[in-house]
Order: sequence, then structure tokens, then C-alpha cells
Amino acid sequence: MLFDSLDNLRDLSNGQLLLFSSALLLFAYLVAKRRVWARKHEQLQALEEADMSAPDLTALLAEGGGQLTVEPWMTSPEVTAVFAALTRDGKEARFVGGCVRDALLHRPIGDIDIATQETPDRVTELLQSAGIRAVPTGIEHGTITAVVNGATFEVTTLRRDVATDGRRATVAFTDDWRADALRRDFTFNAMSADMSGKVFDYFNGLQDLAHRQIRFIGRAEERILEDRLRILRYFRFIATLGMRVADRFEFQMVVKYRDSLRELSAERVRDELMKIFASANQFDTVRMMQEEGIFEVVLPEATNVSWFRRLAWLDSSALRISAVAPDPIHRLAALIETDGDGAEALGRRLKLSRAQIERLRRLKAPAWTPRFDMTEDEIRAALQQYGPQEVVDLTLLAWSHRLILEPRLPKRQTEGWQAILRAAEGWQPVEFPLKGRDVLAEGVAPGPQISEMLDEVEEWWRAGGCRADRAACLTELRARLKH
Repeated sequence: MLFDSLDNLRDLSNGQLLLFSSALLLFAYLVAKRRVWARKHEQLQALEEADMSAPDLTALLAEGGGQLTVEPWMTSPEVTAVFAALTRDGKEARFVGGCVRDALLHRPIGDIDIATQETPDRVTELLQSAGIRAVPTGIEHGTITAVVNGATFEVTTLRRDVATDGRRATVAFTDDWRADALRRDFTFNAMSADMSGKVFDYFNGLQDLAHRQIRFIGRAEERILEDRLRILRYFRFIATLGMRVADRFEFQMVVKYRDSLRELSAERVRDELMKIFASANQFDTVRMMQEEGIFEVVLPEATNVSWFRRLAWLDSSALRISAVAPDPIHRLAALIETDGDGAEALGRRLKLSRAQIERLRRLKAPAWTPRFDMTEDEIRAALQQYGPQEVVDLTLLAWSHRLILEPRLPKRQTEGWQAILRAAEGWQPVEFPLKGRDVLAEGVAPGPQISEMLDEVEEWWRAGGCRADRAACLTELRARLKH
């Protein structure tokens, strides 16, 4: 004990009091620091030990990891036509990357990427001779987009890196499948498969996928220095697939090079962030990124992690309302600490679309504030004036913010928030019954007063839940004109 009782403090000199205060501050700092260290340890421990509910791939491992179940997307007429063209001269073509990984996980297949041993010029010739449109979307990296019946497939020539600068690579074409796989980021993204479903796995990607482990191919530091975007992709696969940290040293390398993210284009950073924000946020990835300083580099406004978490819980797990779904923009609005102007500046910095920037700005500088105790007419008025998307977004933001302060809300409040969201389901705008000619017909001269009177009556009409018919609106117009 430093002191037997608080009464002893009276006998201390100023210097002793200063020393005592400093000791208390140091003690408080160490306690806080210990909590942060403990949280990081718990997160990494969870990432290393969690047992994710996922397709059991152990049978494939026992069989040598050789075979995918052939699914309809692998043998569609469009895919078959592309493969037939690419293999006409006896060279090999395979599915590569995310479609192979997602097929193994029984996840929906998005883009279907194909690799080939043919050179880009020859790929173009083969596709065109088969009546398939060939678009040189990434010719410098060996990528041709094949278009068949409206379906698109990226066809890329096998390649190896000659030089990299952390943002882009200079490549040389090859016919070596393993050399091409070696230049990819993570083991589970380096697998390929042919049309029969045979899986080619050069770096134990299937084993890592089965155990939900994220692991770089080769040395983590080299892979990161080749392409800094792999730092964000590392967190993206934790968030979207529930991948666990397989190697703490690799995790440390990811964090070590976070400042190099400043070298990337805004578009590449934006695309990864949007995928993370739209994800299931497994292992509380967003909080992990904040605590490891990732957001300090790419999104310094991202400070409201608790708000983000509660909103993500509402829009993905807590509610079964068709108007509510996971959305990266309203989640971003919860995460960032800024006003409308700041949101607009952030949107421009990330190269969001005009519509996304305007939506984000309106969510950070709302023209309307929802309440859980709104009447049915008030809800209808808001839906009519602002549209269902903005009403849903602002309601989720308000509700989730309230949950930060009071995690268990009274039943009345919960039901009130739900009522607003349910009203947005299937909402169709109601046409205001009056036009400018109706005001003219009442003897009002052409000019600004026409629109002013219409606005007044329309505001009255909305306040009543958009229920008044044409006759009632005319009556209200005439009453206002008399005054």
C-alpha cells in the first residue's frame, strides 16, 4: 500500500503529490494497455481456433483433393463454347481462382475466370473463329473477355511475374500451370480445375480451405511487397469466408506494411472496402482493422465500430423484413465520424459513384429523423417524400445507434422501429392529385404563386398520409386561396 489512508495525503508535499498522481496515471495506462493486448490475443486466438460451420472437405483431402462435383455452371453452353475454342489446338484451359474456391465451399458462383496456355493474340483468334466476341480488357496482362450470349468470361494467359512495384506487375507469358499459381496471393486462391472437375492444387490450398486457414503462397512479405492490395484482401477473406490466421508472423507482416496502402489507387482500395463492409464481418474483422491501424491509413473517418456492428447485426441477422438487407453504404455511414460535407469528400476520395456519394451525404446530413413512436400517417409521409431506401437507411441508423446506449430496448420501441421498416416493404409512391392547371383554374395568375400553392397543399396532403383524394385537395386549395 502506498498510503494507509487518504488522510495521509494531507501530509504530502507538492512533489510527493505529483509523484503519487503520476503513479496512478501510469497504473491506469498499464491496465488499459493490458486490456487492448488481451483483446488482440483473444481475436487472434479465435481466428486460430474457431470451428466454422462449413462444408466438410476432409473427404476430398483423404482422396488427395482431386475432384469437384460437376455443376451446371461448369457445363453451360456458353462455358462449353469457350473451352472448345481455347482447346482446339490441343492446349489446356481450366477454371481458376475464386470460382474454384467457392465451388468447393458450395457458395454461389460469381465471376467465372478461365486460364489458358494460349497467348493473348491466339486466344483472340480462337474465340473469333468460333463466333465468340473477344474484348481486350486487359491485354497487357494477358486478359481477354469472351462474350457469349450476353455472358462474359475473363480468359487469361498463364503468366509469371518479371517485376513488381507493389501496385502492378510486369509479366511474361508461360505454359506452366504451377508458375502461374505461384504468383497468386493465398493458397486457396491458387487452385484450378478442368471441366471434368479435377482439381489441381500446388500449394495445399484445399487443406487450408478445409481448415479455414488463410495462408500466403511462399513468403508473406514477398507476396505483400508484390501487391499491397493483398493486405486488404487478407482481411476481406477473414470477413467474408471466416478464414482463420494460420501464421501469426504472416499477420504481423500484414500489419507491418499497412502504411504502404497509401500507394494504391482509390478504386482498388474502394473495391476491397466495399466487399468487407457488405460481408458477414466474421471474427469482427472491422474492429480488428481499426485496432491494427488499417483504417488510419485508408479510412481515418472510420471510428464508430460499435455502431457498425449493431447496424450489421440488424440488417443481416436480427430482422426478417424484405426491405432490409446488408448494404455497404449505410454500414459505411454508421462507421464514419463526419458530417455531410465530410461524407461527400470521402466519397469522392474513394471514387464512389455519384449516386453513392449523394446517398452517403444524405445519411450523414439527414433531412428527416425517424422516431420509433411515429404514427402511420407520419411514416407514409416520410416514405412519400424521401423514398423507401432512405427511410430504411435512416431508421436502421437511428435504431442501431440507440442500441449502443441501451442494448435491450423496451418492446414498444423495438416494435415501433419494425413498423417503419415493414411499411417500406412494397411501398409505391402515391401521385399527388393536383397539377398547376388546377391552381390556374381557380383564378391564380401565372407565376411563382402557382408552385407555392401546390407545395403548400402537397405538404398538407403528405401530412395526412397521402390519403386525401382530388376533391379533398381542391377543397384545401380553395380554403387557402381565400386566406
